[in-house]
Amino acid sequence: MIDRNSSLWQSAQRRLGVLEWLRPGEYQHTEEILQVLRELGISRLRTGLSWADWHDTDGKKWFDWLIPRLAQEVELLPCFTYTPPSLAIEPKTSSPPRKPKDYADFIDVMISEYGRHFEWIELWNEPNNLNDWDWRLDPDWLIFAEMIGMAAYWCKKRGKKTVLAGMCPTDPHWLNIVCSRGTVKWIDAVALHGFPGTWEFSGESWPEKIQKIRAVLERYELSPELWITEVGYSTWRHDEINQVKTLIEALEAPLDRVYWYSGFDLHPHENHQDGFHEDERHYHFGMKTADGTPKLMYRVWQEGGLNGLHDLVDIVTQSGAELSRKPLVLVGGRNAAITAAKPAKKAVLITGGAGFIGTNVAERLLQQGETVLIFDNLGRPGVERNLEYLCETYGGQVLVEIADVRNAHLVRDAVHRASRIFHFAAQVAVTTSIDFPQLDFDTNVRGTLNILETLREMKDPPPLLFTSTNKVYGALEEIPLKKYGLRYLPVDRRFAQGIDERHRLEFHSPYGCSKGAADQYVLDFARTYGIKAAVFRMSCIYGPHQFGNEDQGWVAHFLIQALQDHPLTLYGDGRQVRDILFVGDLVDAMFLAQDNMTRLSGKAFNIGGGAANSTSLLELLQRIEALSGKACQPSFADWRQGDQRYYVSDSGLFRKLTGWHPATTIETGLARLYDWVAVHLFGSQAHRYSPESLKKGAIRNAIIR
Repeated sequence: MIDRNSSLWQSAQRRLGVLEWLRPGEYQHTEEILQVLRELGISRLRTGLSWADWHDTDGKKWFDWLIPRLAQEVELLPCFTYTPPSLAIEPKTSSPPRKPKDYADFIDVMISEYGRHFEWIELWNEPNNLNDWDWRLDPDWLIFAEMIGMAAYWCKKRGKKTVLAGMCPTDPHWLNIVCSRGTVKWIDAVALHGFPGTWEFSGESWPEKIQKIRAVLERYELSPELWITEVGYSTWRHDEINQVKTLIEALEAPLDRVYWYSGFDLHPHENHQDGFHEDERHYHFGMKTADGTPKLMYRVWQEGGLNGLHDLVDIVTQSGAELSRKPLVLVGGRNAAITAAKPAKKAVLITGGAGFIGTNVAERLLQQGETVLIFDNLGRPGVERNLEYLCETYGGQVLVEIADVRNAHLVRDAVHRASRIFHFAAQVAVTTSIDFPQLDFDTNVRGTLNILETLREMKDPPPLLFTSTNKVYGALEEIPLKKYGLRYLPVDRRFAQGIDERHRLEFHSPYGCSKGAADQYVLDFARTYGIKAAVFRMSCIYGPHQFGNEDQGWVAHFLIQALQDHPLTLYGDGRQVRDILFVGDLVDAMFLAQDNMTRLSGKAFNIGGGAANSTSLLELLQRIEALSGKACQPSFADWRQGDQRYYVSDSGLFRKLTGWHPATTIETGLARLYDWVAVHLFGSQAHRYSPESLKKGAIRNAIIR
């Protein structure tokens, strides 16, 4: 990997652009992609402009708005492509035109109308792809060579630079044909396209491809620039780390310019050239999903720039280790994967291992000398810092698989290497489940079932501990409550010590349904197939390595917001009660569960701080004010769907079977979280910071050491 401080890496930002295909009428989407470019600090955009659209009724209106709008903010590379069916040999946009000069005339019109908005022009798109140029109608490439040659000649006469349409796949033979026609002598840059791991069948690296292209150009004594005008990676298999790697590899190639495809996933209701969902890979190339949710690449890029992406790849390929695909071994680096030896001892598998609870469990295991396999898609903001911390602190003991539990094949590989399994990976927010119930189901139910199915097939499966939620008991509206000071209390005294496992299940919200379904699958697989597995129905957990937000990790969220003097919203009246459990006590319980799995298998346990560690939201804010010396002045909003006004765990069953009980009081645990937040998110003791010094983005830019 190239040193990020090298001159080549420093020039990457200047060489980099983004490609986004914009369809006529997509005014809002245009503004969205410009916002993406602003947030990422990118000043170049490539987009397709259809010759066929120009001939439509509203074509000129679209061009009149789009081209000047883009050029206001970015250096625009227009790619003029697609034949109007009325001018084509066959009535389709991939057909060669009947008269090659028609394309050159069109380009001349584009320069006259809009030439002040761009310097470079890309002439066609993927001419060796049947969807873009039906070479069966032009088998010797005579029409294409003549058409592009004339257009490039007139571009040069009009003072514009030209890019020869990007090849996909990279094909030196095709380039040799076009060079032999004399076309490329008018060209200023030759373009390549590439989608490693998506449609690429060869194992060639970018330098190897480029060397072959340069050999063809040198044969004709030509020296145009070499660009990648389209490179991307489809995350349809939920392997977002490979999207990051693909970008890094392209930026390290000896090229003059690189355009990344793309800003957004294709909307699932849209057609692609190959047809409506004929190939699912087409729909997942974005740095954001179609609804605007940032993927791993976008989030890390926005927070840490290209260096942040570089560091993330370093973490995976150097600091820890990756799971190779073939043969199935654990290794310490991507390039060494094929020859590395299998470890003598299996690792402890933690799905969601870079998350808050996963990191705390991993650290305890690593301190005991265990090897830990972190299986995490890094989907939550901040967890990459947890992963960095584990890898830097424990080195080769940490094995890393940046992957998603929805990928059954990768899950199977990981489970087969496990001595024990802690399954924490999940979609964790009620609000997200309401907005995206399909995502919630696939992650929480299908992801869990992927693990269980692998265990069912194994002769000697490792024991599994699954973390469920108190949300499986629903809103608990059947428990009468009364107001008492700043909290609610149950009228019926039998609930004073909390809710035990005998309480009826009632799944509210898609999140409750998905976690509840997974909960029941784990218990039933234990009964039906003899798998050693237990379930923790957890209340609110807090402690170090928690990057809380409004939807999950609310104790840390409250504290972090208070230390930054940021606004805080309470949903409901703030009197709702939870028992909160310090994460160190939870880890103790989890280790006891694994150690006693034979006795505990097939059972679910309510795990929390209990009545002694219960607090309302308003009471917790008072504690935070006392710790920080800062006044918390929350605003209030409507109750959330399915929110429990009172939930306290009765962990008596687990205590009876294992002897476990919470050892950390709220005062002690909150002080420990406060100290961790102060040091690791703000770099010093929080009481030393004035509000002015806690700048916006301080948390985001902090690196755990």
